[in-house]
Amino acid sequence: MKKCIILFLSVLTMSLAAQAQKNKDHNFEVGKHLDIFNQVYKNLELLYVDTLSPKETIGTGINAMLRSLDPYTEYYAQDETKNLRMMLTGKYAGIGALIRQHQKLKRIVIDEPYANMPAAEVGLKKGDVILSIDDSMMTDKTVSYVSEHLRGEPGTSFLLKVMRPSTGKLMSFKITRRNIKLPELPYYGIKEGDVGYINFNSFTEGCAKDMRRALIDLKKQGAKSLVLDLRGNGGGSEQEAVDILNLWLPKGITVVENRGKFKHASKEYKTRVEPLDTVMPIVVLVNGETASASEITSGAIQDLDRGIILGTRTYGKGLVQIPIDLPYNTNMKVTTSKYYIPSGRCIQAINYKKGSGGYREHIPDSLTKVFFTRNGREVRDGGGIKPDVEVKGDTIPNIAFYLSASGQDSTEVMFDYVVEYIAQHPTIAPAAEFHISDADWQAFKERVIKSGFTYDPVSKKQFAELVKTAKFEGYYDDAKPAFDELEKKLNHDVAFGLDRNEETIRRILESEIISAYYYQAGAIEASLNYDKQLKEAIRLLKNPEEYKKLLAPQKPKDTSFQPIKLRGKSTGDITLKEKKMEIFSAIA
Repeated sequence: MKKCIILFLSVLTMSLAAQAQKNKDHNFEVGKHLDIFNQVYKNLELLYVDTLSPKETIGTGINAMLRSLDPYTEYYAQDETKNLRMMLTGKYAGIGALIRQHQKLKRIVIDEPYANMPAAEVGLKKGDVILSIDDSMMTDKTVSYVSEHLRGEPGTSFLLKVMRPSTGKLMSFKITRRNIKLPELPYYGIKEGDVGYINFNSFTEGCAKDMRRALIDLKKQGAKSLVLDLRGNGGGSEQEAVDILNLWLPKGITVVENRGKFKHASKEYKTRVEPLDTVMPIVVLVNGETASASEITSGAIQDLDRGIILGTRTYGKGLVQIPIDLPYNTNMKVTTSKYYIPSGRCIQAINYKKGSGGYREHIPDSLTKVFFTRNGREVRDGGGIKPDVEVKGDTIPNIAFYLSASGQDSTEVMFDYVVEYIAQHPTIAPAAEFHISDADWQAFKERVIKSGFTYDPVSKKQFAELVKTAKFEGYYDDAKPAFDELEKKLNHDVAFGLDRNEETIRRILESEIISAYYYQAGAIEASLNYDKQLKEAIRLLKNPEEYKKLLAPQKPKDTSFQPIKLRGKSTGDITLKEKKMEIFSAIA
């Protein structure tokens, strides 16, 4: 025994010595390369032919360093910290409106005022052309420049001059800025008698209280089941996600755990209070833009068999960042940990490998691991939340995309039509009942055709690629008659495209009109009339036996539900790309 103890201590001493040497070598490498970086810049400052901008040059160096890690470890210069604060809180001080570039006018215009915000309250309308802010002309400025000047300290006032295109009149509005909070819960209501519906689009500070109020209100209105719509919700506060889950889960349940390299980066999140309703049937709607805190919410509901997930596979964001204050009012956020949901799985879908190219790869299904829900249903890690019921959403045809998108001259035709429609119609039918007439559609169609609108048909693109390939491989000359015939059939015909996709384009046009009268809530309410994913969710909630069967244990399975700590395994340094899909300790 004594010899064993001596041997163990010897091995331990050698191990500690090796680790100490490794740390010493690492620290030496850090110091060496920081010294090199410092000397490089000093020599550039001294010898370079032009005068350097320290902010630009060193800022570029910092950003390049962070790009070698992952897309979510980011640096915020002094003039960018307000963007980080808005991400953290969902708040900013301004007038409460979307603005956009009108390509034909080459001016910035009001796109959509927010309900109950200064822009809407003073009477600004969709299409109003921004001319000046106080004494500063805005007629040759960019969207970001105008946006910066519309924002400011809450309580400050300014004079906004606009031109209303429907009348040609110049108008002046005195507007007082105030704190604007982007609506995280823009619409909720009762569907088909007793099914509650909540549209939820971001996990910002305080949203759990708003969700609680909405749920209580729906129950008072008679809701006996719930559809929670997380489609397009890119995430937000992790704690808010936990508090929202607490509405339907008992107190003391671990719903997510963060695991990082250091102790302070690791944390368990448990439900903290008594729930509001633990038996109400729930269907959660998700899609490929459901990410981070939304995946914690939908994933925990799935792992704990508290409801059914319906839609398409979620984004797959399993990383956590924290914001850090730096000198001179600068900030950064750092990826510090991964999160694991109740079954023990991390659902990060993309594996980012370090390197100057920022290489990334999707984790193949063959490398994912099997986990089990509380009832023993099989789920997997490494690829987002796979829905219990897959229902694909409608796709938008190419012509409809180009009609509704901004950024090209030809795409302003729908925007201009809506602006004129608003001017000619002081009121319209309620949002859920409004439809444009056949005469309105014909007028819009003629306007599109006369405007010279063009779009980029995918078939023509692919045809051009096919021709290029056939010429390269030597088949084109023999097959030229067939290619010519096919090209004729693929001839770009806007009128044909409008007729072929009339139903979809009508819906988009109606939504644009409705939002001008009833804001975002009205547009959402109207869109639900055509929502096949929502219709399937309601059908499931109306069929209790089918609902229960989907949540029932799958046999034969090991149905023992292990605590989160015993089931999860780290899968390496992984993160993801899209900025809006972030998860911090406080935001995503």
